[in-house]
Amino acid sequence: MQKHSLLGLSAGLIAASIWGGMYVVSKVVLEVIPPFALLATRLILGIISLGIVIAFRPRVTMTRGQFWSSFLVGFVGYGISLGFQFVGTKLSTASNGSLVTSATPAFVLLFAPFLLGEKTTARRLIALAISTLGVVAVIDPRNAELSPSLFWGNMSLLAAALTWALYSVLVRKVARTGDLLTSSAVMLAGGIPSSLLFGFFEIQSHGLGEITLGIIGGILFLGIISTAIAMFLWNYAFAELPAAVASLTFFAQPVVGTILGALFLGEEITRLFLIGGALIGVGLFIASWQSDKAG
Repeated sequence: MQKHSLLGLSAGLIAASIWGGMYVVSKVVLEVIPPFALLATRLILGIISLGIVIAFRPRVTMTRGQFWSSFLVGFVGYGISLGFQFVGTKLSTASNGSLVTSATPAFVLLFAPFLLGEKTTARRLIALAISTLGVVAVIDPRNAELSPSLFWGNMSLLAAALTWALYSVLVRKVARTGDLLTSSAVMLAGGIPSSLLFGFFEIQSHGLGEITLGIIGGILFLGIISTAIAMFLWNYAFAELPAAVASLTFFAQPVVGTILGALFLGEEITRLFLIGGALIGVGLFIASWQSDKAG
């Protein structure tokens, strides 16, 4: 496997793994800080963190066009997609959220030919099918609920998956013309206006809980690790790999989440989970092998 392909795969898997492991931290912090207010805080911390790294690097110029392209891509990902995710999670269930958002790689495969000119090969379709079967096994769709009362929540989750796929594909497009680290910081800024606006109304309506040292630690983890580092690694994966290949690393998220749930919450790891994890690995191997051969 080529060096860049291996680095790209590793970056995507690490990013998805971080997001899979942040559920417990998010759950605790969200009891004190409303979702959009927390998102605004995360994005600001993420920008500061990446800004510190940028300050110690050789100066990189960014044109006005590159700035606004990165900002608008960030608005799609952090302003629109995460907004839909918050609404969907509130109006639906966690199981439905895991199941519906697992459609993200399929949507990436839909956008990539039109926006990037990447060919949808038979091998990548097979890899997607195998990995999707794996993630369905890991999540276990028997836990999903299709009640009419959850319809708008499920639609919001579907919109979140669709727009996150669009964001990811656009990242690869933007990365072709500019510095990825600088662009990533500007992308985070793209989510600031909407998150600050909705966060302000949330705090006005519901207020804030008690900010303890533990909550501050959780906020720092979410802002620095889950936002600055994980978001940059996700962007790096899409800059280095064909979008259809990079998107499959998303499936590490429910796997890691289930493993950590077993370790810290006493949840059971089933035989179905083990089979699903193996299928995800097989699909990723098939897709990355094609990446080396076809580029």
